[in-house]
Amino acid sequence: MNSLRDLSLVYKTPLRICALVILTALLVTAALVLRERDELRRDLIGHSEGIARVLANTLVEPLVHDDVWRAYEIINTPFRDARGSPGHPAEIVMVLDAGHLIYVSTRPTDYPMLGNPAYIDPEYASVQQAVADADARSGSPTAIVAPGSGRLYMVLPILYEGAELGTLVMAYSASVFGPRFAALAERAAWVTAAVLAVLLPAGWLWGGIVARPLVELAAAMGKVGPQVPPQLEYVHPYRGRDEIGRLGAEFQRMLQGLREKELLEKQMIASDRLAAIGRLTAGIAHEINNPLGGMLNAVSTLRRHGTQDPVTARTVSLIDRGLRQVRETVAALLVEARVESHALTRQDIEDTHTLLLPDAQARHAVFDWRNEVVRTLPLPSTQTRQILINLLYNAVQAIGDGGHLHCRVWVEDDALRIQVRNDGRHIPPERLPFLFEPFLQPSGERQGLGLWITYQIVQQLGGRIHARSQPGETVFAVSLPLKVSHEHETPAAAVPG
Repeated sequence: MNSLRDLSLVYKTPLRICALVILTALLVTAALVLRERDELRRDLIGHSEGIARVLANTLVEPLVHDDVWRAYEIINTPFRDARGSPGHPAEIVMVLDAGHLIYVSTRPTDYPMLGNPAYIDPEYASVQQAVADADARSGSPTAIVAPGSGRLYMVLPILYEGAELGTLVMAYSASVFGPRFAALAERAAWVTAAVLAVLLPAGWLWGGIVARPLVELAAAMGKVGPQVPPQLEYVHPYRGRDEIGRLGAEFQRMLQGLREKELLEKQMIASDRLAAIGRLTAGIAHEINNPLGGMLNAVSTLRRHGTQDPVTARTVSLIDRGLRQVRETVAALLVEARVESHALTRQDIEDTHTLLLPDAQARHAVFDWRNEVVRTLPLPSTQTRQILINLLYNAVQAIGDGGHLHCRVWVEDDALRIQVRNDGRHIPPERLPFLFEPFLQPSGERQGLGLWITYQIVQQLGGRIHARSQPGETVFAVSLPLKVSHEHETPAAAVPG
């Protein structure tokens, strides 16, 4: 039983449909056969009633004149063909006198004259009362089925001028239905087999079609584990609005929701990791700034008050430049340092194009610039320009000679949209999850702070940044909501990535 329950719907549904088809065909066939059997019985009764009426009318004269041989000849003639063989299914025909004793019969040896049929054939005793009742029916024939044997009796009183002369009894054996019923059942069996030969393959095919959406849905569900496989794409084959259709649509929405959940979890993990790195670098930068300021002050004092020979002067200058470079690097790490910044204007955005255009021209690149901002926006200009400069600088560095660089800046859905696209070196897939982390990538390749600083600024402004890359195209997309405060802080200069 368990194995049947665990059987796939691919087989279970067609089997159930085929079983229903077989059961329906058998029930219909049985109903038709039984109906035909009843028709045969009604035909036999109707035919017997007609013969009984003819015989009863013909027997009146022999009974009136007590002509036994004539009566015997009359009851035998209709039941023999031209060759003298039995030509009627009646088993026996008897004529009873007024006292219900045998007057004449078609089988005088078994049913002799003046014999009591109830003593000769005990089965007749069960219908004797019905025969007595039939006498009072003024010539109406009565069909009686003998209990137990199934033998059919046709009983008809023989009347003359209102007086009862006797009773005509015709007995039919149950076997009379056998040959015709067997032939009928055989024909019905062949018809049923032909119908099943057509319906069973159709039922099996239809069952497979009905079960296929559920089987495919179950197979797709089985592939969903703790994570949704990236190659899993469930194409819902059933477009109906019934339960199967709604189930498939809900599963598609569930897949989309799981993928969005996984993406959100990855973004949260990346954000937490970058935030931890930001806190660490900020702490390190603050710790470095204190002794760094003291060393710069000491170098400044040495220059003003110390006696320096040429070698010492060159060494002090070298130390001063090195310490200032360290300070600039530390300042780049402190993206949370705050300075006043005016609202972003169209000219602020155009300034970035002017600044990066010479670098693009030096590489003989095609620079497609589209600035669609026409009004002042409630965004800090310094930070926004630094985002744009860092992305453009990285794109210029990625393209080769004669490459293409596209930049579009526009406002949509209460947000400033920035898209920077180039056809230079693409970013390998293994680097994308760590793209906005500073310095070291998983492959060991070093990168600068530009993208990390860009990410930090975007986070401060409550926006989103997304990167995708494939051979021939790398795209960075930034979205900055416009409902933010105008007072933000930014690094003093852009830091290339």
